[in-house]
Amino acid sequence: MIRNDKITPEGTGDLLFLECEAQNAVIGLLREGFEKRGYREVRTPGLEFYDVFSSKAAYYRPESMYKLTDDRGRLMAVRPDSTIPIARMTATKLKGSALPIRIYYAQQVFRRQPELRGKRAEIMQMGIELIGDAAFESDVEILTAAAESLAACSPALFRIELGHVGVFNRLMSLLEAGPEEKERIHGHIAAKNYAALSDVLEGTPQTDVAEMLRALPRLFGGAEALEEARALFRGRDPVLPEMLAYLERIYGVLRGLDLGDRIMIDLGLVNQAEYYSSLAFKGYTDFSGDAVLFGGRYDGLFKDFGEDLPATGFAVHVDALADGRLKRSLAACGAPREPGPGEPGLPPSESKAPAPAVAPQETARLRIALTKGRLEDAVVAMLARAGCDVGLLRDKGRRLLLPIPGTNMEVVLAKAADVITYVEHGVCDVGVVGKDTIAERGGVYYEILDLGVGKCRFALAARADADFYGGFGAKRIATKYPNVASSWFESKGMDVEIIRIEGSVELAPLLGLADGIVDIVETGGTLRENGLTVIEDIRPVSARMIVNVASMKLKKKEIDALAANLQEVRGE
Repeated sequence: MIRNDKITPEGTGDLLFLECEAQNAVIGLLREGFEKRGYREVRTPGLEFYDVFSSKAAYYRPESMYKLTDDRGRLMAVRPDSTIPIARMTATKLKGSALPIRIYYAQQVFRRQPELRGKRAEIMQMGIELIGDAAFESDVEILTAAAESLAACSPALFRIELGHVGVFNRLMSLLEAGPEEKERIHGHIAAKNYAALSDVLEGTPQTDVAEMLRALPRLFGGAEALEEARALFRGRDPVLPEMLAYLERIYGVLRGLDLGDRIMIDLGLVNQAEYYSSLAFKGYTDFSGDAVLFGGRYDGLFKDFGEDLPATGFAVHVDALADGRLKRSLAACGAPREPGPGEPGLPPSESKAPAPAVAPQETARLRIALTKGRLEDAVVAMLARAGCDVGLLRDKGRRLLLPIPGTNMEVVLAKAADVITYVEHGVCDVGVVGKDTIAERGGVYYEILDLGVGKCRFALAARADADFYGGFGAKRIATKYPNVASSWFESKGMDVEIIRIEGSVELAPLLGLADGIVDIVETGGTLRENGLTVIEDIRPVSARMIVNVASMKLKKKEIDALAANLQEVRGE
């Protein structure tokens, strides 16, 4: 029997000396800031009854939680979130307390992550909750505390984006569409998948609502995003302008606090729209490929526990801030200067001053991950038409990291699946990859442009002399794309057995291993030469431009310029 006594489970890990020091420094800075504002610490159990997290709102999907049973067979969950248990605790242990209640916490949460994606399953979080206050000033207090927290722990470059999930929820309530269609719209807006969102909205009857939903993920940036939204909503709905006015008011107050360009707007911020009730926000730093701070107002949550209390708050991913702190410290080793206030290298007690209130400079370099092969050639040709010097890309030899002369861009050449990994982790800002890889692997990033090259399609194929849909038994399907295949057959209500094949999938029906295949088809020539025929087309495929979530916030100007240039030459 293989023993796993010398390794840690995937998504967890030991913290050694410098890692502990960095994490303790972040915890110390956050704790000091929270306590100065009058917040008091609480802790909730690492194990909760599953019922705590299984409300009708389904804030956390059951498959994302680690579950077990107690000695009486009752289902339990390892804590995936801190705010929900704090709501349970407040509604029971602190019932009748004077309001508002100011609480902070420092504890781990545990969430299942996709296998071999380098994501943490054990996450150290700190956060604050302001409970029992619905005033405008309470939202400002929380956002100011969030900005101070990032300034103390990541002074070099950070941004906070503001959104209002009420806008999305209002539009969805006005849209005549089924639950599955609405779920797809939600996913496309969250991922800034403009092309797919337009496709879904094509069949909706309400022109005004569809137009506003189609524009929602593009409404992000500075004051111009608010102006565009105001013009878009004017005269179309009486509720939307009120929500926008509230967001504008908060944006104005924060800008008045000398936060400069550290504050931005994103009306496409709809993640966990069922969790937050109105204001929602995220925070980003230059050393993490994903958001490191999440927050918003969640006035409906306490109703799950028999109370009706307004509340707002945020959580910080301590691990991500500690990683950034450690990277900055290591990068500064050998730099002939003393660290300034708030910078790595000083103990927490000496690192009190927040970053100067100046507008951060956009990071100059833009790193693009490009899929090697035919897609590479097509995109290099597009870059050439856009006016880029692609000489080094065409005469690259064996080099895999290549600058584009005269620009702030460099290209990384990689396999398709690795393009997604590099973008998701933030080591590359932008990626160009086929929709086939995106559909199979998933991930967290923005999909902002269909480049219109590398066109083909997913298709179901079988032997030309076979009746694929005949008979009563479950069909066997061979494919390189098991997730795509299983999702498609599930949507058709068909029970099939999926067999993963890495090589020439066309062999499987010829050898009797499978009844049919799901594969990429361009001309269909290979299928015909092997006695197969297309039974049904599944979905079109083409090259897409994907963007790291944090890069989209920190390098918006550069990314917008690149996307506009590629969009302009897309049809040539």
